[in-house]
Amino acid sequence: MDVTTTAGLTAASALLGVEVVERKGAGHPDTLADGVAEAISRAYSRYCLEEFGAILHHNTDKTSLLGGAADVRFGHGELTVPVQVLVNGRITAALGDHAIPVAAIVTTAARDYLAQALPLLDVDRWVDVRPRLTQASSPGAVSAPDAAPREASRQRWFAPRTLDDLAERHRMFSNDTSAGVAYWPLGVGEQLALGIAEHLTSEAFRAEHPYYGTDIKVMVVRHGPRVQLTACVPQIASETPDLDTYIAHRTRARDLITELAGRIAPEHHVTVSVNTRDDDTRPELYLTATGSSIESGDEGVVGRGNRANGLISMLRPWSAEGVSGKNPVYHVGKLYNLAAAEAARRLHEETGLDCAVALVSQSGRDLTDPWQAIVQSSGPNPLGAARVRRVIADVMADLGTLREQLLEGKLATA
Repeated sequence: MDVTTTAGLTAASALLGVEVVERKGAGHPDTLADGVAEAISRAYSRYCLEEFGAILHHNTDKTSLLGGAADVRFGHGELTVPVQVLVNGRITAALGDHAIPVAAIVTTAARDYLAQALPLLDVDRWVDVRPRLTQASSPGAVSAPDAAPREASRQRWFAPRTLDDLAERHRMFSNDTSAGVAYWPLGVGEQLALGIAEHLTSEAFRAEHPYYGTDIKVMVVRHGPRVQLTACVPQIASETPDLDTYIAHRTRARDLITELAGRIAPEHHVTVSVNTRDDDTRPELYLTATGSSIESGDEGVVGRGNRANGLISMLRPWSAEGVSGKNPVYHVGKLYNLAAAEAARRLHEETGLDCAVALVSQSGRDLTDPWQAIVQSSGPNPLGAARVRRVIADVMADLGTLREQLLEGKLATA
């Protein structure tokens, strides 16, 4: 592992500076796509562990959602065209003669996740799951007369005869040349976007305010101590009998967000706007049947929304990798982003400095030995390379814990 350290990172706690931060809430179509892909990977992994004692090769990180259509009016909302879940990717369909019920696993996991995320969506009636899965190997499977008998050959990547055909059981290596990037701690704008969106989509809030949906978007622009915040907050048609009620709920949402922002960032002046595209006279409003725009024409795609830390922070370092749905065993696009986040947290805890970490893999290299590690920190001097090497080595040695958290659904990927 080559280690590079540099200084000059702006401290997140500084009142000076600028932030532009977006958070797509739990019911946003892109967040739903991430959640579905990760739920499928998790369900498939659990099946494999229970049946075989190992996770077989798979990736569902190209999953997308195609919106349906809905009839919405005050006091009433229902779907008229189903939401389509297009599960694109590759999944091993059998281990030797043991066929895996891939279609059942995929369909059940997708519907269960959407039912939990959108309780008003009748998933059996209005969710059409369409698996589009292959078992083709990535480039590298060169045909040769003696290739068939070899264990762990590329030809067997998605068609293993036994567990010995899983290359990672012989040596755990990076599947790709990629980079994972993360930082810690969060800035004030990031804390606002994350804290407000999570609060407004929490089960407790939804129980107290059943007229709000979860397809909430929060956009925060901070310039020094001045913060401007725009939120899009859907309302549930069945809980909103008329325009006056809608307007009252919208005003209440603005007041709730303003109050919460004051608690999160008491030293900042926060101006809040809600549902700025509403036209009360037409009326054109953010009124929904289920609380999400996926019900009516919108689309969701894995990797298009929040990064692994739950934010889209425009002026921060970040990776374009879609983390959700990737294999948790060896896929660097997933593991290195999460490991970088853990390394940044540990370095901050040790030094008190803000830290940004980039871990760069090299295809075929040992998974726990990144090709390059780059750490930028706040303060006038770079961190010592020996400290950085030790912390990152400890994190990489503990990838098993990250995998366990992913399989238990305790580690967010969007």
